[in-house]
This record gives sequence, C-alpha cells and structure tokens, in this order.
Amino acid sequence: MSTNPVDLMTERLLDEAGIAPGWTVVDIGCGPGAVTRMIARRVGPGGRVLAVDRDPAMLDITRRMAADEGLANVSVIEGGFDAELPGHGTIDAVVGRRVLMYQADPVAAVEALGRSLRPGGVVAFHEHDASKLVPGRHPLPLHDEVRDWLAKMLSREGARLDMGLTLHEVMSAAGLAVESVRAEANLLPPDSSYPVGMIVRAVMPRLERFGITDMASADPDTLDERLRQERQANGATCLWELVFRAVARKM
Repeated sequence: MSTNPVDLMTERLLDEAGIAPGWTVVDIGCGPGAVTRMIARRVGPGGRVLAVDRDPAMLDITRRMAADEGLANVSVIEGGFDAELPGHGTIDAVVGRRVLMYQADPVAAVEALGRSLRPGGVVAFHEHDASKLVPGRHPLPLHDEVRDWLAKMLSREGARLDMGLTLHEVMSAAGLAVESVRAEANLLPPDSSYPVGMIVRAVMPRLERFGITDMASADPDTLDERLRQERQANGATCLWELVFRAVARKM
C-alpha cells in the first residue's frame, strides 16, 4: 500500500464507501490509474473496475500499470462523465479523485453518473481545497509561492478551487442521499516529507504553458528539501491544503 498521505486519504474514502469484493466500480477521471488500482485490489478477481478518462495517454498508463501489478479486473474506457458504460444501471459505485472540480456543471456531471448506478449504489468523491487556508503561524514564502503556482494553474484551467466545500451541495442537488462529508488537513511539520517536487514536476508542462514558472526556476529535484529547510528554520508546521471526502447513495 502507498504511504503517500493523499493516497491514504483516498483509501479511507474507499473504506467509508464500503467498496467490497465482487463490486463493479467506475473510477471517473482515472488519470494514470492510482485510484483504479486501489479499487481493483479491493473488488478482487470477482469484481471489475471501469477506468474512465478523456486522455488516451492516461488510459495507456492505467492499462500498463494494472497489467504490471497482475490486476486483470481493470477495463479502460475513453470518455467523461457521460461515457457509455457497460452494465449501465447496475454499477455498484462511482469514485472520483480531483475530477469533479474540473466540471463546468458539477451537478449535471454527478446526475449523469448516477444514472449508471443500481438503486442504492454509491458515489464517492475526493476533492482538495486550498482556497481559504490560513497556512500557519510563521511566514513561509517558498511554500506560499509554490502553492500560488498550483492555484494559478488550476484557475487558468477553469477548475473550482472550492470544490471540497461544495460537495454536499452538489451531491444533494444531483438527487443523492449524502451519507458523510469529511475534511482532513494535509499538514507539513518541520521534519516531514511530502512529494511537492514530484507534483510540480508532473504538472510542469501545464505550469510552463501558462507562463507561471519553468523547470529551471522551480528546480523540482531540490524543492522538497528547500521547503523542509524553510519549515525547519522557523520550527513551523504548514497547513498545505484541506482534503475533502464525500460519500452519497442513489435513492
């Protein structure tokens, strides 16, 4: 199991959603398939995961990574929230991580997904929110700069930075019965390690496309250590972001 704190939060979402052996589950906006593989291990060989994404390159990665881990219960589907899904109307659950924030009409997107579910089926979303944070007691200018890069990138891509705080509202408006909404703080204590550099490297093409920063300026290879040194110099704990988890059920 991953030790990445965000992955651990997603595992807790899957716990709360009750993802069980034998289920058919949609991973909407699967990206490179990290969540897909978490679900595939839970549903086991008697279940299946439908990994859905608009980007064929991401689906290729998902397919390859699942095969490398011997997960034969994963199928990939190119499309979005309105994709035609095999087993339409009988699917047990839909899960999404950091994908609802990109939908122009999140209520309509959730409604479209809901139609694929069986009665009593589960919808579970994991969304981040850094829009209203008080980051900490000490000035941490490098932390603020990096967080600002990511916020600008998301804003220019049309993402909703406050999606976490609107999950209950969106799911309710889509006609679902909301069972839980929780938030966890992603904290960076002085001597902790968090893969900010890996994240920045992964999104660098997007950061450069918008003229926000570049590889040489950001220097992802040394970024985590520089961030840690800034926290250590101040004895500071940084509140990096809030991570929201919401579980609802089709009535």
